[in-house]
Amino acid sequence: MRNMALDFSGENLRGRNFKGQDLAGANFSYADIRGANFTNANLTGANFSHAKAGLQRGWAIFLVIVSWLLSGLSGCLWSVNGYLVSLIFDTSSLENQIRGWTALVVLIAFFFVTICQGAVAGAGAVAVAGALAVAVAVAGALASGGTRVGTGALAGAGAGALAVAVAGALALAGAGSGARTLAVAGALVLTVVLGIALAKIGTVAGALAVAGTLVSIYISWRAMKGDQKHSLIRNIAIAFAATGGTSFRGANLTNADFTQAILKSTDFRNTILICSRWYQAKMLDRVRPGLTYLQNAQVRQLLITGQGQDINLDRQNLRGINLQGANLADTSFVGADLSEANLQDADLSRAKLKQTQLDATDLTGANLTGAYIEDWGITNTTKLHGVRCEYVFMRLPTKEDPDPLRKPDNKQEVFADGDFADFIKPIFDTLDLYHNQGVDPRAIAIALKNLAENHPEAELEIVGMEKRGDDKILLRAKTAPGSDKSQLSAEYFDDYNQFKALSQSQQLLLVERSERIRSLENMITTAFGQPKFYTQGDTNMSDISGINIQDSSNVSGIAGNNSIANLGIITGNVSIALNQLPDATDADKPGIKELLSQLQDAIIQSTYLSEEEKSEALEQVKALAEAGKNPQESTKQKTAKTAITMLKGIFSSLPAIASLAEAGNKLFPAISQLFGLG
Repeated sequence: MRNMALDFSGENLRGRNFKGQDLAGANFSYADIRGANFTNANLTGANFSHAKAGLQRGWAIFLVIVSWLLSGLSGCLWSVNGYLVSLIFDTSSLENQIRGWTALVVLIAFFFVTICQGAVAGAGAVAVAGALAVAVAVAGALASGGTRVGTGALAGAGAGALAVAVAGALALAGAGSGARTLAVAGALVLTVVLGIALAKIGTVAGALAVAGTLVSIYISWRAMKGDQKHSLIRNIAIAFAATGGTSFRGANLTNADFTQAILKSTDFRNTILICSRWYQAKMLDRVRPGLTYLQNAQVRQLLITGQGQDINLDRQNLRGINLQGANLADTSFVGADLSEANLQDADLSRAKLKQTQLDATDLTGANLTGAYIEDWGITNTTKLHGVRCEYVFMRLPTKEDPDPLRKPDNKQEVFADGDFADFIKPIFDTLDLYHNQGVDPRAIAIALKNLAENHPEAELEIVGMEKRGDDKILLRAKTAPGSDKSQLSAEYFDDYNQFKALSQSQQLLLVERSERIRSLENMITTAFGQPKFYTQGDTNMSDISGINIQDSSNVSGIAGNNSIANLGIITGNVSIALNQLPDATDADKPGIKELLSQLQDAIIQSTYLSEEEKSEALEQVKALAEAGKNPQESTKQKTAKTAITMLKGIFSSLPAIASLAEAGNKLFPAISQLFGLG
């Protein structure tokens, strides 16, 4: 249902139900939306500036009453502790004294650990201290000839632990509901009064009640300040206080404006918050954020103030965040995801943008002077219009090199207006493959060819190479728009590392099958042997730029054993290995034995393979049969993967109509699945 009355500015909308409605562009500025339900609504571009969200008065009063009831429960529990600790003074019974000391030890352990490390650690301390105390109590009871142990001490200690946790949650819930003073005062008064009234020894009970309540209030205060040790208490309190508050759960808040809105006790779980504006929003720390970027206290403060100079946001998921005009100078975004973010006119001078994802990010008018852009993830959808940038660094700084790979290279030069976008444009759609250890040109050539054949839609094309130092090289390949570079890179290096581990003879078996691989290997070897820097458009690129890696032959795998033996002997050995495998338990679902038998028959009957090729292929079937004895063992899985990819390489020269090629296409996925390989 689409609501046509889109102007709700200044209206009283408390408790209104807008669930699932299309309210794109609606104006809720200065409106009272306490208790309103916007669950799953479309609020794209909606204006909530100066709006007041949170709990309705009736619900807030209910939460205060609940908090008082919890306070009363807390007082009752403390009375149990007071009574147990007071047993220390019972001189007529050694067993009672042991119980009293046990309760006191456990409570002290709980107080100390909870304050220092949080409620979860405090609960663990109760368990450890309680176990030790019981052991002491048992020993004391036995030594005195008693027959009962101090189980009551444990019960009292558990009650004390529960009382502190409940009282802590109580004070936080009261603060979240808008009645902080009332709830905290109720916690203090009811806990102390009931603790003293119900205990036999008023002085001890009162002392414990006061101590427990003070600890609860301290924990509450630290939790609300964002102390991570008490995050569990904070999360419980926020969830409790947000019950009945304004709900945006599951709503689309793309480009919504919450400037100076009051947002306590508001539910933002599972919302879409792309480019939502939060400037000077109030009580943003009291919302229920779910897994959105609002869960990070540092990010919330940045959104509210726009001031984030020299902070660390490494590896944070900031997708879609709105930091328009923010001060982000010297800020570190290493490995962070800023895709779809609004960074218009932001100051990113000297920012560390290493491996930062910037897909569809708007950097219009941003200041990037002095930024470190090592392996940053810009794409053809990244907006760089009007970027202000005098120079950048292509690597992160080190003590030895504080200005690594400055561009422009001449420190007396700077980019003119518009030059930076032209400088960076050629790498928008490239796949960067950096090799930093023991470069193997042949393995690179095979892996590149394999990647191109497996992903023809990526349209891989080598456009640059850069030699770095004596043993490092960067290959840059152009890709089709929309290609998943992360997936391509991961698959390439997985293959490269496996090919690199092969022997020279195993690699040669694959190289001999493709003229393109030999050409790639020679090109890489030549480039690696010369101290040149290759870039697209450079004159040195005449024999490199624009090389299309694809051709008709398919090299998709790892070479295995290259020995040649008599075909008949090998066939017999394969049959022996297959007979050692168990039969399939399900007649309709072939197992490893049945699948490999089919593969063996197809190889023997093929008219396209030479005797040598059949021998090599059967050797791989034998290796699969040996590995099939323990198909889930990691070493056997590796053997199986090597054999399968070698077979794919042998079959790659077969015409598509060959029965063996068809058998391979059918059997290889099934065999791989039985080995847990895919």
